[in-house]
Amino acid sequence: MGGSQGSQDLGKALLRIMLGVLILMHGIAKLTGAAGMGFVAKVVADAGLPAWLTYGVYIGEVVAPILLIIGLWSRLAALIVAINMVFALSLVHAKQFGMLADTGGWALELQGMYLGAALAVVLMGAGRFSVGGINGKFN
Repeated sequence: MGGSQGSQDLGKALLRIMLGVLILMHGIAKLTGAAGMGFVAKVVADAGLPAWLTYGVYIGEVVAPILLIIGLWSRLAALIVAINMVFALSLVHAKQFGMLADTGGWALELQGMYLGAALAVVLMGAGRFSVGGINGKFN
């Protein structure tokens, strides 16, 4: 039975670390790219939302992914990533919901996978191989 639990903990670690790294790369691109945060600010303004919501990208695509990678407050971090993805889907990708990509898959399969992975981490937690898993708290 111990091997099964170890495999589950390893799977949880793999899921949250990959999600964290991939989302963090989007955050870094927004922080360092020429139009990154400007694009986000425009999308938020065009939707009639308060300008301060633009800075949610820092939390959703930088802070939360780092927490996922190290496995600290992973459920909360994954929930933040999921909320970030809902904003991205509704504000940027809404017109693509019913579309297929040129390859035949859903046009939003990447965004859908990010959202699904984040929700899976919310439900399962970080597992034992995490900062929070060391003492059983915060994961």
